Amino acid sequence: MAQKFGPVSEKDISSAIVAEFAAQFQEHVESDCIIIGGGPSGLMAGRNLATAGKRVLIVERNNYLGGGFWIGGFLMNTVTIRHPGERILDELGIPYKAVNENLLIADGPHACSKLIASTCDAGVKFLNMTNFDDLVIREDNRVAGVVINWTPISALPREITCVDPIALESRVVIDATGHDAQVVKKLEERGLIKTKGQGAMWVERSEDLVVEHTGEVHPGLIVTGMAVSTTYGLPRMGPTFGAMLLSGEVAAEIALENLR
Repeated sequence: MAQKFGPVSEKDISSAIVAEFAAQFQEHVESDCIIIGGGPSGLMAGRNLATAGKRVLIVERNNYLGGGFWIGGFLMNTVTIRHPGERILDELGIPYKAVNENLLIADGPHACSKLIASTCDAGVKFLNMTNFDDLVIREDNRVAGVVINWTPISALPREITCVDPIALESRVVIDATGHDAQVVKKLEERGLIKTKGQGAMWVERSEDLVVEHTGEVHPGLIVTGMAVSTTYGLPRMGPTFGAMLLSGEVAAEIALENLR
């Protein structure tokens, strides 16, 4: 005979959701690091920062995490990783196969799930369905936080409603928004930085260059993943993810240096 569930009312469920969400939200109104974008670079950076004991919040505009890591290239969810990216796959316990000595393949959903789980286990918290709207900038032009709003708000006509965003403070912000480089572009709108736009595809050059250029682009703002490519005019790399993982790792190292 199946075991019966314990008695719980609808109000108990609603109250539990509201109370826990509010507690987490309150805790992260001020964070050590806010990461915009929950793709592989953002997840990797958040995981390593939280493992080092930092309070980390990842803001993701979609209702899912992982970005392109879920689906690979051309909606074929086998993902590729070039050497030496297998070091991180081994660290995360992601199974993979070697195509040759420099190219590995893994199941996208499996790899992405492992990375998400590891990031959660490290203590990172998330705001899904949340749009990055703007930056908090202090008098010295240092980035000191982000302005956010719910993603569905952007679908509402302005004539119907205007929902003001709210601001969260942090000591470091990481732009992990991929090709759009949304956070860096907000600085560009204010004449504080100039982006060069993403170059054409050249895999062998792009992965090395993205990792090499990962770093602080403006006081308080670190750029990682494909946002690096857009910021510096580097070649794109397509559906290979080794540089995404390694770039996130480098971003966390630089953020930790800044937080010290």
